[in-house]
Amino acid sequence: MNWRLAVIPVTLIPIFIIAIQFDIKLEDVLAIGFFPFIGAVLAMMLKLGLQGVKFAYISRKYLGSFDPFWKLMGVRVGSEFIKFTTPMFVGAEFIVIYYLKKKGVELSKATWIAIMDIVTEVLAAGLLSIMAGIIAIMNGAYVVGIIILATSIVVTSLWTVMFFLSSKRTFQVPKVLVYFVKKLGKEKGSKIIDKTNSWMEDTCTMIRENIHTPESKKIFTVSFLFSLASWLFYGISFMIIAMGTGYVINAFDSIMAVMGANAIGNLPITIGGSGLAEFGIVAISIILIHLTSIFC
Repeated sequence: MNWRLAVIPVTLIPIFIIAIQFDIKLEDVLAIGFFPFIGAVLAMMLKLGLQGVKFAYISRKYLGSFDPFWKLMGVRVGSEFIKFTTPMFVGAEFIVIYYLKKKGVELSKATWIAIMDIVTEVLAAGLLSIMAGIIAIMNGAYVVGIIILATSIVVTSLWTVMFFLSSKRTFQVPKVLVYFVKKLGKEKGSKIIDKTNSWMEDTCTMIRENIHTPESKKIFTVSFLFSLASWLFYGISFMIIAMGTGYVINAFDSIMAVMGANAIGNLPITIGGSGLAEFGIVAISIILIHLTSIFC
């Protein structure tokens, strides 16, 4: 069985969960109107497309023209759907690492490229989400604002600190985890630990060799701008949908609502943040533009 075909129905799981949770019917989707629906879809396509372009840009900058640009874009866009089937949106990085490894790229270099892609995305999303949290608190929504800030700061700080700390020291599997893996897995467990430690050491070495070079700083800056632009399109998609239902919301408020919701969706509670993100976007919309009737 082709695993690519098997992934398609899996990525539909969050859609079905959301539809069941909120009793969404086809007529509810069509109620926003044909053109607003198409406009929102195009905004999301631009968001995904920019993520694909960014990944292809990073890959080809470090590896040369080893693979067609459009194929690399397709892999990154496809990996985006995988992360919506897991708590905290993890999983996309493993898809791109696996693909690059299959193309003959060293595991450490494939991991470095994936990390560069992820860190710039997390940093851009984190900055926008922190802004949303501050605005929520300023408008009196202390609980929602604190949840957004806490989640955004923790996730953004974790990735950023780990990224830059990797250039200073070599990480290894924690001793507590080593003990349990070896205890349960015996010889096989020891081999897994050895391979993991070797991979982590090679990756940290790769980060040290690249992170401070002028070329990497340029790639990081360009990738961050790509990420920022992609998240802005993500936010604008909600504005288009809201306008289709008769509610007027400006681009800034829409982006803040979506990015705040995205931060709440990072909580490791549901698959792909389903339900949490929707709660966040409704709560922040009410705070920012007083859409009380959105519950009707």
